[in-house]
Amino acid sequence: MKRRKFLCTLAAVGSMPIAGSVRAAGETIVVYKDPNCGCCHAWASAMTKAGFAVNAEDVDNIDVVKDHFKVPGDLRGCHTAVIARYYLEGHVPLEAVTRLLAEQPDIAGLAVPGMPVGSLGMGDSPDASYDVISVGKDGRSNLFQAVRPKP
Repeated sequence: MKRRKFLCTLAAVGSMPIAGSVRAAGETIVVYKDPNCGCCHAWASAMTKAGFAVNAEDVDNIDVVKDHFKVPGDLRGCHTAVIARYYLEGHVPLEAVTRLLAEQPDIAGLAVPGMPVGSLGMGDSPDASYDVISVGKDGRSNLFQAVRPKP
């Protein structure tokens, strides 16, 4: 009987990280984008494949959305997405989104400025090199994650 209890406990503890990932992947992402932008669609499709529910909303003036969420001008990207209480500006990689939801830091959102070659939706190259920036509610920014070429 002790062996069975031990095995059940082991299985329950071992599945904890998986349960957290499943919960995070069940979140809904709203993506505000230009209707003619292919890379925005590619990023949203990657999020859908990762298990997120994605609602894409085409907007005529994306700057209105960015202004609403107070995305700093120098950190603006191609599209703006919202998940939970955070914004995701530009081509934020899946790993950063998953980490954001798991850690739930007290920030406004994450940003990948511009449209870095090889970022999610922009070719997904193993040679990609760019930074994911966290943006505080006061607008201050810090490095959240460095994406560098894989050896």
